[in-house]
Amino acid sequence: MARTKEQTLAWLRTVSGELSTATIKKLDETLPWYGDMPPGRRSAVGLVAQAGIKSFITWYDDPTTTTWIASDVFGAAPRELLRSVSLQQTLQLIRVVVEVVEERIKGDQSLREAILLYSREIAFASADVYARAAEARGLWDARLEALVVDSILSGEYDDELPSRIAALGWHGHGAVSVLVGTTPRMLDVDQLRRTSRHLAADVLIGVQGGRLVLVIGRSQPAVGAADEPLPGAAVEPTLSFMEIAKALEPGFGPGHLVLGHEVPSLVDASRSAKAALAGFAVAKSWRNAPRPVYADDLLPERALAGDPLARSTLVNRVYRPLQDQSPELMTTLWCYLDNGRSLEGTARELFVHPNTVRYRLKRVSHVIGWDATGAREALILQSALILGSMNEPDPAVRRR
Repeated sequence: MARTKEQTLAWLRTVSGELSTATIKKLDETLPWYGDMPPGRRSAVGLVAQAGIKSFITWYDDPTTTTWIASDVFGAAPRELLRSVSLQQTLQLIRVVVEVVEERIKGDQSLREAILLYSREIAFASADVYARAAEARGLWDARLEALVVDSILSGEYDDELPSRIAALGWHGHGAVSVLVGTTPRMLDVDQLRRTSRHLAADVLIGVQGGRLVLVIGRSQPAVGAADEPLPGAAVEPTLSFMEIAKALEPGFGPGHLVLGHEVPSLVDASRSAKAALAGFAVAKSWRNAPRPVYADDLLPERALAGDPLARSTLVNRVYRPLQDQSPELMTTLWCYLDNGRSLEGTARELFVHPNTVRYRLKRVSHVIGWDATGAREALILQSALILGSMNEPDPAVRRR
């Protein structure tokens, strides 16, 4: 004799405890990930299963009340459960609950159809819970990433910065460089991340009004002496930051694109960011500036704009090394630049052969890394000599 709906509800309420116990037992027998969980999370999963059974009984009483299913079932679970249990595992949990209930209600076709319909509703509700959690996490990550990039740009670090970087899932190892350009009209953050992953790099992305800032790190550590590859193993070449910047260039808007110098780690990224921002501010002064361009290639313009970092860099990387190396090299470079980069004019002023001038200029290039025979590099070197000489004491004052 078929039971009435009221009789079925009363019976379900009577056996709900048995169904919960049977569900927990079957979870332990059939789902390996459930058995591997710590006791606290296993208990939370069990609460979700029990809530699902109680929710089914309430839903069976009034099938029109479906809007509260997600909060009713998942409300008892702690928030961190969504991070430790995937959507796939949640659907496996629902299937186990449905199988347990189906085994108990064999022969009752109407109740079986009800549990199947309810399982569909709860599956959709579960997907909605995870989608909302992912959306909230995405918004939180975006705010946290913006906060980290702001800290890097301002150089105002606190003790929480490493934990914030770790929370973002930063995979960078070792050296870091900062890339600054214009924000495109339609910014595709996902494309920038896909491109960086393809280049074995990781990026932090920040939008500063019309500026788009990327903090770039390599997601694979550099192969050192202690990490020698096995014989015959293929070793992927490590891309330079300039090569990575060129690949990311299409993701920026029109205008100049400036790459800061390489720094040892992410916590030192503010130095690279300051150089990149200073270079971006004056890049328009170099008519034929490449895209992207190194911030250090804009040292003369940055120094003229009052950037103290550019001035100290020019003095410490050009003037001081030449001064410490040889007064002869310093004098030759001064004469060469003052004579319009003329070998013959420099040789006449110094009373030496033009080949001697060539030899000394090669030595200059070896000491400081810049070639005075190039027009752009000559501007950098002349700016360094001017700044360096301005800091020297006046000879007339010294004689007093």
